[in-house]
Amino acid sequence: MPPADASGRRVGEPVDCLPMSDRAPSTATNLVDAGRHLAVPVHTANPPVHRASTVLFDTLAQAEATGHAVGSGARHVTTYGTAGTPTTMALMDALAEVEGSGHAVRAALMPSGLAAITTTLLALLEPGDHLLMCDSTYGPTRVFCDGMLARLGVQTSYYDPVIGAGIDALIRPETRMIWLESPGSYTFEVQDAPAICAVARARGILTAIDNTWASPVFARPFDWGVDVSVLALTKYWSGHSDVLMGAAVAREALWPRLWGAVRELGQCVSGDDAWLILRGLRTADVRMRRHQQNALAVAHWLQRREEVETVLHPALFSHPQHALWRRDFSGASGLFSFSLEPALFAAPGARAAMAALCERRRHFGIGYSWGGFESLIMPARIDHLRSARPWTGGPLVRLHVGLEDPDDLVADLQAGFEAMQHVIAS
Repeated sequence: MPPADASGRRVGEPVDCLPMSDRAPSTATNLVDAGRHLAVPVHTANPPVHRASTVLFDTLAQAEATGHAVGSGARHVTTYGTAGTPTTMALMDALAEVEGSGHAVRAALMPSGLAAITTTLLALLEPGDHLLMCDSTYGPTRVFCDGMLARLGVQTSYYDPVIGAGIDALIRPETRMIWLESPGSYTFEVQDAPAICAVARARGILTAIDNTWASPVFARPFDWGVDVSVLALTKYWSGHSDVLMGAAVAREALWPRLWGAVRELGQCVSGDDAWLILRGLRTADVRMRRHQQNALAVAHWLQRREEVETVLHPALFSHPQHALWRRDFSGASGLFSFSLEPALFAAPGARAAMAALCERRRHFGIGYSWGGFESLIMPARIDHLRSARPWTGGPLVRLHVGLEDPDDLVADLQAGFEAMQHVIAS
């Protein structure tokens, strides 16, 4: 009989014929397996990060059954990291609970706010359908509607965001969805969402809203009657300008179509990013209230500036839809715009004057995003982004007012106006 080696294996005997328990794992195997079987019940204040691509099963039957459950959109099941992890599932549950409180809704995650918008549209519209899109929508949404969505055979018409129940006159036999965004991008029109949703429901038409401006604290769009609320979690849900993510929160009846599109398009997010959003939402209430307080202080100061034509902030009494805002919203975020007196920009040096106002500010950075802790300033060029309700006022400037001391922000803008006046005078 051949002699045995140190592990008990007979010389020349095939390795696979021995039970695994009879063989000490090699270093290479230990490197793969060590530390993977810890089962210690530790409960932390915030759920931990789960990073995963591969999901393991005990049996083939379990893998098959779980695959069917994932395909049907069941809760808290996964076959692969793209279908979810405990961290992404926790965030999906949190979004549904906060955004859709009191309603039967489900939330799906996408890698950006724009991805959440486009996935929702692709999930719920088909070739030959007609979409009514508010004219004040987020610019990239319009680009998608006029580009890819049109090439797929969906026609988009843009409507005046303040049309209210009058939207009934724009509905066609092939109209399948009305898209809202309230307040609107750059010009901050507040829509009569309950009136529009009532018309849509009576006509059997779906409604969706971009609720990024007010969420997650100051609006309850499912109470207004919408069917889907889309969120750029990049903004206030994160609050720290360090993660990109979006979500679509849909009523249960629409969940199979939304989840099907998410799976077919391969939309997914990482556990690390989901954890950052979970962390951000814990402080969302206090941050949003500070954003509101700071923004109103800056907005009231701007109203007193002779260079300012109008301040477009829904919480101001001067806003045309202020009454609607008071009825439907419980607060305001830090994002608003103001327009400059047109006469100041009639001279050839208008571009230099705008640059003087915005550039080299100490606290207001120049940036396209918003919703983080920091203040931002950006001129708004929307001529190509309006058709049903063109902007007729003076040059627009959008501000995101962050968490700094408002006195410091006012002083920063004061310096900007002084620099602008110097350029105009020269």
